[in-house]
Amino acid sequence: MALQLDIVTPEKKIFSDTVDNVYLPGADGEMGILPSHAGLVTALQPGELRYLHAGQVTTLAIGSGFAEVTQTKVVVLTDSALGEAEIDEATVEAAIQRAQAELATIDHNLDSEEVAYLQGVIAKSTAALNFKRKSLR
Repeated sequence: MALQLDIVTPEKKIFSDTVDNVYLPGADGEMGILPSHAGLVTALQPGELRYLHAGQVTTLAIGSGFAEVTQTKVVVLTDSALGEAEIDEATVEAAIQRAQAELATIDHNLDSEEVAYLQGVIAKSTAALNFKRKSLR
């Protein structure tokens, strides 16, 4: 028995096919999904998503989002999903530095939404950078 996996970003559908398993960066830590898993909806945090398809493990760096799990299907809705080749270390490091600098110089009266956005940029960029560096080892 296999799972249908759909990975969708605002720009496009990244993947749609049957897989043997999926590992997601859930809000409470990594979670493994196998066929016949109990149904759930969970928040995703920036991190590494892995799945086994046709005997090959594929790994993506994803941003925040949500996953819906049923006994036969996993739908991942995320703001980004990148393979190792799509991540440029210098660009990601620069994004982290810009967001950290902006956070360091903000007025304490700054809108909490902007603070949350900058923290999200840092979290997503850090996850992508860690993923890229891990794959280079």
